[in-house]
Amino acid sequence: MLQSPDSSWFEAAWAQREEQLYPALFGDLGPGIYPLDMALFSEVFGQTEIDPRWLSHGVFESPPTTTRNSWLYVTSGLSNAWEDAQPEADGWSGMGQELLLETREQAPWALHLLRKFCAYQLLLAAGRFGEQPPLDEWDRMRTGQPIDGGDSLLQALLFIPAPAFAGPHQLLSGRFEFLQIVGLTLDEHAWGQGAGYPALQQRLTQAAASPVMDPARASVC
Repeated sequence: MLQSPDSSWFEAAWAQREEQLYPALFGDLGPGIYPLDMALFSEVFGQTEIDPRWLSHGVFESPPTTTRNSWLYVTSGLSNAWEDAQPEADGWSGMGQELLLETREQAPWALHLLRKFCAYQLLLAAGRFGEQPPLDEWDRMRTGQPIDGGDSLLQALLFIPAPAFAGPHQLLSGRFEFLQIVGLTLDEHAWGQGAGYPALQQRLTQAAASPVMDPARASVC
């Protein structure tokens, strides 16, 4: 950690995100943050040693509001400016992003999925997977199983600029944006390989299949 002896700015930026910006964007943040834990890193990613600061990251579960009919899950911590000695309001704060996803109903699988990808981003940024960079806009991957652990056709993921929460968003420590996770069927994933994933996202949006994730939906391709 390279913060200055007076790191009050760091704590203030953290509080600004969780106590001001997030409530303004998302409304009620639920019962509190669901933090990452050592079991997640060891059991899912086989890590025996981690940076203890990673355990301060977590996910909020925000219920629907008068202006949003989805459940929203959002990380907090990836935009912490851990390595900055002084605040750089004109630069990117931390990793310059937070992750989010939306579902039609309250979904334990969504909370688990986002906690897992928060941990994965931290590991990627720390070089635990070689030269592979952190996930960014238009990255995609197959999950190897239904996203809900059941019989959903959604077995791949696409990472998009969050359409309803476009950034950048400003903190005392710098800027960040939201990277949203969208579920895909394998047919949609294959279609995107040929036509391009921005085109796929447009098609999903027109079919009301994105950005809110619905494990019960049919494929649009």
